[in-house]
Amino acid sequence: MKLIPILIAICFGSIAFAQSDLRLLTTADQVKAWSGVGRLDVKTQTQGRFCSGALISPTHVLTAAHCVTDSGVKFNPIDVQFLAGWRDGRASAYGRARRIVVHPDYKPTDNVSAKNVATDLAIVELAVPMNSNGIRPFARENQPPVGQKLMVVSYAHDRSDAPSIQEECHVLALRPGAIVASCSADFGASGAPIFVIQEGVPKIASVVSAKAKMNGNDVSFGVSLGDPLDALLNELSQTSSVFQSKKPGGSLASQLGRE
Repeated sequence: MKLIPILIAICFGSIAFAQSDLRLLTTADQVKAWSGVGRLDVKTQTQGRFCSGALISPTHVLTAAHCVTDSGVKFNPIDVQFLAGWRDGRASAYGRARRIVVHPDYKPTDNVSAKNVATDLAIVELAVPMNSNGIRPFARENQPPVGQKLMVVSYAHDRSDAPSIQEECHVLALRPGAIVASCSADFGASGAPIFVIQEGVPKIASVVSAKAKMNGNDVSFGVSLGDPLDALLNELSQTSSVFQSKKPGGSLASQLGRE
């Protein structure tokens, strides 16, 4: 399986911070609370790759734009599947993509900058809503302040069969439309939700876009929600401008990716 690369940025500034270790979620009970997070698989005739993603509604998966594009061209939705709560070869639910929308200003690049990260956002619309097995979508939170405590749930190349959680990292700096955080990121973790916890409830405040080195430490870049997400939701409402992979009348099994 070819993994989607997370871009490497040159370190800048002088920021002191500490990182906590990732903890693998290995039991059904551990995964259940985060079953709205899943692995986003892309399979074509020539390659296979995956990212992380999270539900923001029963039919909408939020992820990074570079997860669902190749050289700026969107993948065919029929080749994209969301595996909610994926663990040890099984998912809480399987969702075949019906449509994909990418931020209209997103442009692929090998150079990480706040401008590029700020548009690295996409929504995968599922053919069938995920509203069973206790799966719950997450609410969103707009740009968190510097110092805000964060939490990340993700998949990666060396832990692709179960999600991992980083229960404490922080916002280190803000850039226009983007945040720099002390959260871990690795291949496959692109598109992973970055949460804030409000009154015990996790809300998505950002999505992992890239990783970097600062003062010898790993950090991650994430797109701030707000205007970028609103742009995607607006495009979703304009169905004529979005590629649609399925013709009406397809079987439920086909839409679920079981055929």
